[in-house]
Amino acid sequence: MIRHIVLFSAKDRAHIDQIIEGLSLLTTIPHARRLEVARNRKTDQLGNEIDVVVYGEFDNETELAAYKAHDLYQESIRRVRSLRELRFAADYNVATDARFASTAAVSQGSGRFGSTGGG
Repeated sequence: MIRHIVLFSAKDRAHIDQIIEGLSLLTTIPHARRLEVARNRKTDQLGNEIDVVVYGEFDNETELAAYKAHDLYQESIRRVRSLRELRFAADYNVATDARFASTAAVSQGSGRFGSTGGG
């Protein structure tokens, strides 16, 4: 499975809802196993510059490529590009690229996953 994560910041906070609306077109593209568009809750103690998150799960690279080639993907870009300032994207294969924290690490100490997720 491929995870596709994209983070956006708005040029103007007044446009965040428009960005979410434009990105929500992506949820209608049929190639994703799961696709979410969400407003960042901005509760991180180290940084809250990101306004909107897109999170997708795809069965394989072919499905991700088909998603990116879809007409609605291009329409979403057209609607959002002028409203956003930053866009950061990351894709990874869960089976080969991801490391998982053990459940034992959660029950010890602070309840965090060791050093993952820190900054």
